[in-house]
Amino acid sequence: MSDDFELDTDDLKRRMDGAMSNLKTEFASLRTGRASASMLEPVMVDAYGSMTPINQVGTVNVPEPRMVTVNVWDKGLVGKVEKAIRESGLGINPQLNGTIIMLPIPELNEERRRELGKVAGQYAESARVSIRNVRRDGMDQIKKAKSDGMSEDDQKFWESEVQDLTDTMIKAVDAALETKQSEIMQV
Repeated sequence: MSDDFELDTDDLKRRMDGAMSNLKTEFASLRTGRASASMLEPVMVDAYGSMTPINQVGTVNVPEPRMVTVNVWDKGLVGKVEKAIRESGLGINPQLNGTIIMLPIPELNEERRRELGKVAGQYAESARVSIRNVRRDGMDQIKKAKSDGMSEDDQKFWESEVQDLTDTMIKAVDAALETKQSEIMQV
């Protein structure tokens, strides 16, 4: 039985990659002083009786580095889209121009940059915790196989495989965090 043990490292890697991709999505929603269409991804609009992502009620464009526009397809939803953006906590004041909502992106002050850096750090820590949880699952599988008769050499081999994968993913999280924090602090 123990000779047949094969840890599904592909599954562990896939789950760790999921934590990494979630981190990248969260980082994309952080405003850095430059306009980005992805900063509106978390904004939901009350349209047609349900909460709908903003990109499903209008076209989001970035015509210049400090401006995002939303061209709302249904005139009746313009007010709801404007309200959703105002209440989203992005700190952006929408300006109406017919069915087009313009979002001028203000400069970030030093205090706000530090706050965003801390938020990015929290997102990264959450990703690290997710990766460590996947590692723990892998280690638990190895311990169970050990109790089922796996040799100590095999146990050490699989534990080092899981640890190497974990270390690689944690380094990737740290690198992504460093990049995002330098992007936030850039004036």
